[in-house]
Amino acid sequence: MLKPLHDNVVLEKEKVENKTASGIILSDKPKEQPSVAKVLAVGEGEIVDGKLVPLSIKVNDKVIFKKYGGTEVTIDDQEFLIISAKDILAVIE
Repeated sequence: MLKPLHDNVVLEKEKVENKTASGIILSDKPKEQPSVAKVLAVGEGEIVDGKLVPLSIKVNDKVIFKKYGGTEVTIDDQEFLIISAKDILAVIE
């Protein structure tokens, strides 16, 4: 597993199902991916004025993040997104 440093967060993007409500499978033509993901790991926080400030984001939170933020990484055929906590816009409750 990845352990993010500083104010970085490891996310797993939600999978997009290409199926209609009635069960019809749609073609695999590219479409826009949602910017929703599950938090898998959180860094220790950010240093502000010489003090460590922990992040308010927690593991297993469902979040909305900036569309073009972060770095995509593939480890053992699993895709992850490493993103700065500043690029996370909201937590879905």
